[in-house]
Amino acid sequence: MAAARPFRACSCFFSDNVFVRRCGLHVRYRHREQLRGDYGTVTAEGCGGGRLGIEEEVQRRKQLIHQSAERKAIIASRYKRKHPEVYILQDSFLAPEFLEIVSYCTSPDAHLDGLLRYTESFSDKRIYRLPVFTEEFCRAFVEELENFEQSDMPKGRPNSMNNYGVLLNEIGMDENFVTPLREKYLRPITALLYPDLGGACLDSHKAFVVKYTLHEDLDLSSHYDNAEVTLNVSLGKDFTEGNLYFGDFRQDPSPVPNYIEVEHVGTQGLLHRGGQIHGALPIASGERWNLIVWMRASTIRNRLCPMCNQKPELVEAEGFGDGFTETAEDDVPETVDLCSLW
Repeated sequence: MAAARPFRACSCFFSDNVFVRRCGLHVRYRHREQLRGDYGTVTAEGCGGGRLGIEEEVQRRKQLIHQSAERKAIIASRYKRKHPEVYILQDSFLAPEFLEIVSYCTSPDAHLDGLLRYTESFSDKRIYRLPVFTEEFCRAFVEELENFEQSDMPKGRPNSMNNYGVLLNEIGMDENFVTPLREKYLRPITALLYPDLGGACLDSHKAFVVKYTLHEDLDLSSHYDNAEVTLNVSLGKDFTEGNLYFGDFRQDPSPVPNYIEVEHVGTQGLLHRGGQIHGALPIASGERWNLIVWMRASTIRNRLCPMCNQKPELVEAEGFGDGFTETAEDDVPETVDLCSLW
């Protein structure tokens, strides 16, 4: 049996989609002259504390592989878990309705129309709500996350837009929790909902938890995800406002974007296309934790990087990287779609 190909990132990670919070912009940064030329002197110098904030973010990304590995090693050796049981996925963590959906999707006669009877759909944007976890699991999971947050362990940012949260691979939840969740439970569902996006062959992910509260992150600016399909589960706690909003699919924009709002429902998840423009409105009170799983299909993204819209220029990465794999031109005839064979 051939060894699995290592996962890679695209080199655009070190230059593209750098989020500047003060201006609410994603910018491309190669060098200072390019920044001024593309965005103007006022924007280039005035956003995020000037060039320095952008350059610092680029440097953070370049050091990310090594720093993440260092944090992961320290956490593995020193962190004392409060609820060690939540690190290994069990059926008892999952809502009975979710298990029923998975059972249907793995049956021989499963089809899209049948699946849609189990989910709540929103407009024509291919956004679906479904139950995922039990209340008991969400409570224990959040307690574990709070325990980690209050510890003296090193902590990485979930992404450039969220300052508060936890990278699940760094605390040891990838192998026995997120990976089986994606492979055994979510992929049969996404195979029916998103066949055109590689829903049947989502072979990697990035998973993290984000936290919103009044004195930390309040909201989330418009963006799209580095994913083919995203799962967003509301874990709790008590909060008001902070709805999600969804606009156009990034590859099919309209002159006048049509936005819809979707409320968070505790223990339930939203599945949506990674390329769907979306954000989160400000939270008004309380504290909200969300599990985010960016699911990726190498057979899709190997052709075109969703972040730079170019053939990916592959660079070394840790773990699942950004979901790209090295492929030989003659591995698969161009007329064959591997996902269609699932």
